Amino acid sequence: MGGIKKLAGQTAIYGLGTIVPRLLNYLLLTPFYTYIFVQGNYGIVTELYAYVAFLLVILTYGMETTYFRFAQGEGNNHKVFSTSLIMVTFTTTVFTLLVLAFIHPIAKLIQYENNSNYVIWMVLIVGLDAISSIPFAKLRQQNRPLTFVSIKIINVVINILLNLFFFVYCPKALAENPSSWVNAVYSAEIGVGYAFLSNLIASIFSFLFLLPFIFSEKLYYSASLAKQMIKYSAPLLIVGIAGIANEHIDKILLKYLIHVPDVLPAGYANAKDYVMSQVGLYGANYKLAVLMTIFIQMFRFAAEPFFFAQQKEKNSDQTYADVLKYFTIFGLLIFLGVMLYIDIFKYFIGPEYRVGIYIVPIILMANLMLGIYFNLSVWYKLKNLLTKYIITIVINLIWIPEYNYIASAWATLICYATMVVISYVWGQKYMKIPYDVKRILFYIALSLLIYFVSTFISTENAIVSFAVNTVLFLTFVGTVYLIEKKKIKI
Repeated sequence: MGGIKKLAGQTAIYGLGTIVPRLLNYLLLTPFYTYIFVQGNYGIVTELYAYVAFLLVILTYGMETTYFRFAQGEGNNHKVFSTSLIMVTFTTTVFTLLVLAFIHPIAKLIQYENNSNYVIWMVLIVGLDAISSIPFAKLRQQNRPLTFVSIKIINVVINILLNLFFFVYCPKALAENPSSWVNAVYSAEIGVGYAFLSNLIASIFSFLFLLPFIFSEKLYYSASLAKQMIKYSAPLLIVGIAGIANEHIDKILLKYLIHVPDVLPAGYANAKDYVMSQVGLYGANYKLAVLMTIFIQMFRFAAEPFFFAQQKEKNSDQTYADVLKYFTIFGLLIFLGVMLYIDIFKYFIGPEYRVGIYIVPIILMANLMLGIYFNLSVWYKLKNLLTKYIITIVINLIWIPEYNYIASAWATLICYATMVVISYVWGQKYMKIPYDVKRILFYIALSLLIYFVSTFISTENAIVSFAVNTVLFLTFVGTVYLIEKKKIKI
């Protein structure tokens, strides 16, 4: 259990840099946007940030994980950092300049020809964040959590304050005084674009804070090392694209595949407004599953360097198996915590978005499958092998026109579950890890049973419902404790 406790401690430390900023975004920006934006405007935010996620994976091309892998074995860690930073900076700069040079046809291609400034800000955000990912990885590798956390939190605070300034203060100031100084920095025509502009300014500040760590030593580029790193990162890039496609392609495809009824429902001005509203509904309810996403990301930050370091230990295979089991248990606690108390969590999104709340359990379970897949994928990260499975696109193409955005939710779950099964089967051929599959499946089945029981015995009385769901939640906790108490030493 020593390795597990170490990983738990690292998850808590590095998780602060993830969970605190993400929670601030979740608790403040998500409700803020969904309470002030109409569904269509939130659809724009949902779609463009899906592009951001895609581009970040492409522009970092697995170099974070590659950095951990080579920094672990190289005698000169600075050479690894410097070479990876120069590579990412060069490719990102080239990409950014090409996009800016062809901004108008690109904006027209994704149907933002009237708002090409949104696309420009999006690309600049991606560029800065891609370059910043390497110094952030260095901070993690050097065990400097306070610096890591501080810069992440400053980024979010600046972003939130600017959102409040542009969306609350400026309109109010102009309403009270049309000749206010605010006219010099604010234009109502930009509208939802201020969400991206605020993010861009915050990213600029984060990059500036990282500059001292970037230039703390003389930068040095090793061509031979770069070739080795690219060879290692290439499979990770393909896997990364597959993973991000499974996670975000639905938010991009929805706009092109949603069936528009012949007679639009009341409240929609035109077909485009209807389509972007559906994207907004899906994106807002997807956000209700963010606690699972945060848990997975904070685990991933700690687990990547941990997995590479742990492979040198004698009982590493058993440690990997235990990590997966306890990861699944905590993930299921999040699933039940959100779903059994969904009447509370639903208030984090605006009233007009809650019609899509029925997709939340699907998304939560899908994200848990993603986390399990991440644990199982240790075999190809450590053995330098590759696996790639994408079925999300096919399911979205077939189902979205018929079933709207719920098809995207089911596609995500089916895809991640398939990835888990295939990765486990293939992984056992190359790296025989003794995962406790039966117990993990039992815990998943138990959590699903408890959730379905809660839906059948639901009541209109909020106090009674809260009490019943609390008993159900404690039932799961108690069952896990009775089974695992021999291995858990508190």
